[in-house]
Amino acid sequence: MPDANARLHQLRQWSATHHDLASDSVNLELAAGDASFRRYYRLTLADASTRMLMDAPPQQEDSAPFVAIARQWQLAGLPVPRLHAVDLDAGFIELDDLGDNPMQCCLDGNEGDATLAWFTRAIEVIHELQNRTNPEPLPDYDAALLKTELELFPEWCLSRWLSLPTPDSWPALRDSLIHAALQQRTATVHRDFDAMNLMVHNDSLYVIDFQDAVAGPLSYDLISLLHGRYCRFSRERRLSWQASFHARAQADGRLSQQLSVDDFHRQVAAMAAQRSLKVLGIFCRLTLRDHRHGYLARLPHFLDHLSDALNDLGASSTGEAEQPSQSLATFQDWLESTLRPALLARVTANTENHP
Repeated sequence: MPDANARLHQLRQWSATHHDLASDSVNLELAAGDASFRRYYRLTLADASTRMLMDAPPQQEDSAPFVAIARQWQLAGLPVPRLHAVDLDAGFIELDDLGDNPMQCCLDGNEGDATLAWFTRAIEVIHELQNRTNPEPLPDYDAALLKTELELFPEWCLSRWLSLPTPDSWPALRDSLIHAALQQRTATVHRDFDAMNLMVHNDSLYVIDFQDAVAGPLSYDLISLLHGRYCRFSRERRLSWQASFHARAQADGRLSQQLSVDDFHRQVAAMAAQRSLKVLGIFCRLTLRDHRHGYLARLPHFLDHLSDALNDLGASSTGEAEQPSQSLATFQDWLESTLRPALLARVTANTENHP
């Protein structure tokens, strides 16, 4: 792991050179860290204006995708931070300071007026993202990547963290979710479009942390938002937002007129199940491999999201989707009878050990 003090010294020197300042006059304050090796510092300039400095050690973080996407999306008129200086060899980037107010700080519960208003505005940003950008330059969210992500669940959540065997129903469910994802129209996918990656600045939403964007299923960012970290919405609320999204995407030409709203609900449910399973695996990996124990407290929340998604998928299973229905029902029974009690017990024990 890079030496934090050495990196900070290098960042201070880089910023001083860029702004023609003495290094000892550079005013830097740690603003945030994230689940990667990236760190963010706030730079205060002589005129009291501020910038955000990203420290992304090049041995651990490839910042080229972030820079390329930021430039492309800014040209497309999307609400992203502007880049003021870039040094990919050093791993330093200076960009707009969007403040310290991510969207989750503006929410007032699952059904509060502020929450519903902000989520509706966030969905509008997804429409803008998909309408204004071309996904072709981005990496493909293909079957191999979908499978790799899904396999994080049995490896890290079941085997390594809970010491549970993978249920026999897993391969059929996994393959059906991959198949469902690949049937969707392709769009630009942020891949972590959740409230913590939407900054509220001057009463507008700005998108950050888009370096992992891909060309993938059109519903992915929608389910990232509606099945995210901070809220668990009722089925009626989710279906209402999904129906509105479907109508808007058809009007814009992003969805075929032949795709019924019921079929879209089924696609969304399968995508939500895929992401919930992936997140359960990732959060366990962050705990076991990277010793970030705070992520475990969110596991029950995402287990509920998984249950919601599977229930939605089962409720909408008709026609071709009936083929995996038996494995789906079997997996749901296993989730409630085996996975849920084991996971909740382990989370409780971990909380007691890491208060």
